[in-house]
Amino acid sequence: MNTVTAKIDQIQYWNETAGPKWVRYQATLDAQIGPLGLAAMERLAVGSGERVLDVGCGCGATTLELAGRVGPSGSVLGVDVSAPMVEVARRRLAAAGFAHARVELGDATTQRFEPGERDALFSRFGVMFFPDPTAAFRNLRGALRSDGRLGFVCWQPVDRNPWTYLALKTASQYVTLPPRPGPEDPGPFSFADAERVRRILGGAGFVDVVLEPHEQELVIAAGASYEDAIDFLVQLGPMTAALKDASEADRERVTVAVREALAPHVSGGELRLGSATWLVRARAA
Repeated sequence: MNTVTAKIDQIQYWNETAGPKWVRYQATLDAQIGPLGLAAMERLAVGSGERVLDVGCGCGATTLELAGRVGPSGSVLGVDVSAPMVEVARRRLAAAGFAHARVELGDATTQRFEPGERDALFSRFGVMFFPDPTAAFRNLRGALRSDGRLGFVCWQPVDRNPWTYLALKTASQYVTLPPRPGPEDPGPFSFADAERVRRILGGAGFVDVVLEPHEQELVIAAGASYEDAIDFLVQLGPMTAALKDASEADRERVTVAVREALAPHVSGGELRLGSATWLVRARAA
């Protein structure tokens, strides 16, 4: 797949398929992956008065957190390709009264940023979907001041992430899963290979690249019933593609099977599953 086609596919996906679902489950998703974003944010060590670019800001949770950390003397710009999610982020920023933060609808690969304006770049699972990641990071690096910092969190390989791997493994007994994306194709696990990440960032002009392995248990759909947590798990993420062409009967069979398979992972009334991520840091050369 060429980069133009991949770019069109990603924009369509995040506006028509994934975006509306993320809006619907915004609070649940923020609670689930929020701790992973905070772990990466702590490594970036954003401080008062800094100017930060939040890449793939989604519904605005990370933009809000960054705005609180930099304070009124700093500024935060969130960027995302998903119009439904950007609209939610704008409402949340307005409700919080953060005049020093804003969100724009745009593509990080081609959007024109003020050169050297930002002290730091941050992303919570927003950079793995670039059709041409080296070009995207090169464009983003241009927004950084000399020696500016980069920090983001991305997933390690899918089979090291029980939060989705166990459901996919179970689903494969009932439906034919789509082929895994190629090593250079955009997708949630496209940055799983540490050497690929180093190559991309080095090619974009970043140095001192560090990938810190991070494992953390996730609470799936906190506060929901076990049945609702399974429904949530089946409807989002890689399971969306796995069941895209499934019949209603097969979808129901998969849901029941996943519910049975994951029952041993319920603790204290909550579904808890492991995750493995990379906490990535680098600086602009």
